[in-house]
Amino acid sequence: MNIKTILYILVVPLSIWAIDALNLDGKFKKNRYYQARLLYLMIAMSISYLVVNFFYDFYTYSKFV
Repeated sequence: MNIKTILYILVVPLSIWAIDALNLDGKFKKNRYYQARLLYLMIAMSISYLVVNFFYDFYTYSKFV
């Protein structure tokens, strides 16, 4: 398996778990549960993308030194 795939498998659940710690339910309109969950998922995927690319670049550049 590719190292990026392993990182995604590890980081996506962690970012979802971290986003669930935020209490943003009061910020959304009433009866918009699915849209709020979709936004949570999109934010979690965005954070995961940034974290995985950071660690992958760090791993890649550290091999050259």
